[in-house]
Amino acid sequence: MTASRITGSSLLTLDDGDTLHVCEDGPREAPVLLLIHGSASSARSWDALVPLLTAPGTHRVVRVDLLGHGGSDKPDDGRYAIPDQARRVGEVLDRLGAGRAVVAGHSSGGVTATALAEQRPGLVSALVLVNTGPHMGAFTATGSGATGPTRWPPSDEQIRQLASTGFSRPGYRVPDSLLDEVRAMTAHSFAATMRATVAYMEERALPERLAVLGKPLLVLFGEDDRRWRSSSAADYRAVPGARVELLPGLGHSPILEDPPRVAGPLLDFAALHG
Repeated sequence: MTASRITGSSLLTLDDGDTLHVCEDGPREAPVLLLIHGSASSARSWDALVPLLTAPGTHRVVRVDLLGHGGSDKPDDGRYAIPDQARRVGEVLDRLGAGRAVVAGHSSGGVTATALAEQRPGLVSALVLVNTGPHMGAFTATGSGATGPTRWPPSDEQIRQLASTGFSRPGYRVPDSLLDEVRAMTAHSFAATMRATVAYMEERALPERLAVLGKPLLVLFGEDDRRWRSSSAADYRAVPGARVELLPGLGHSPILEDPPRVAGPLLDFAALHG
């Protein structure tokens, strides 16, 4: 019998009343691979990777727009703290009946993935962090690339300037879809989610948090990252058994710049730990 496949998106209203946009792809009964996007982005940032991750038919890929992003609610009174974002993601997995998942996060999505592993260790079989800075001491972006637009709604030029450090090459043509993701946010959701990530990382560095969890860890890091010092990826080696790979020629967004170079090691890792 051929396994049923899922392709599509839905809106899930959670116990706290917030509604999140969720995407699913791949065989329903396959091991789950959860993908969490970074700041001022959405599940769409993983679009190019999804066909590569589902083509072998070995994974059910779940993506969530975090509160304040994409097609999810953007309340001005919302709780955007990282533990709250992680709690919602865990509830999504519960609602889907997904069970345990290998959880991959890009940039600040890796921070939410870490918080999910802290809160719900039984849900997370392994973690993959893609260009997630280990601590704020590794942050290198300056100017608008660090603080965001000075007015709202931002102009296209302001958004492109903000997004430019997300890629390895100065002058890289930022995809129009990324401009749309920033425009879809509110001034409050943009600022609140940025502050939440900083607060969580300043409270305790990610390698320190992860070292006590005992979860298999893969760290992929574009070597030419213009937001986080790529050499800081080595700090994750404080996590027992962590696998750290630098990706030469790529910047902060390997999932957009070269999806196959992310899909290969991610699939190999998920096959071992899913």
